[in-house]
Amino acid sequence: MLDFITTILILLFIASIFGYIFTILKEKLYLKNNIIFIDKKVVTEEHLNEADLKEFLLDGLRVKAGDEIKVVTKENKKYNGILLGAKLKEKQILMVTYKDEIKLFKIDNILKFKLVRKYGNFF
Repeated sequence: MLDFITTILILLFIASIFGYIFTILKEKLYLKNNIIFIDKKVVTEEHLNEADLKEFLLDGLRVKAGDEIKVVTKENKKYNGILLGAKLKEKQILMVTYKDEIKLFKIDNILKFKLVRKYGNFF
């Protein structure tokens, strides 16, 4: 019985690794065709058109739309989500949180900025 459970767990682990690899390869294919796939119903074409910059430097990190980021504001509020872009004139970044909210952050109001995962890259 223990051998059966071990075999099932190993197969599930291998399946999850292949799923991760195929997801990253799909993202790389999208990037090759200049497509960034964001699976959120809250994000509309208007939100994407608001953002002037799709790729920029922030705190010495090169980030682009689709990257997963973590933002800590000066009010010590933490937000995790997907970057949509930046507004150059207003000096703001636009992101969609995992709670399906569109947030605008002034760059002056950001205390910490962390890049969690780059779109289309392994690890």
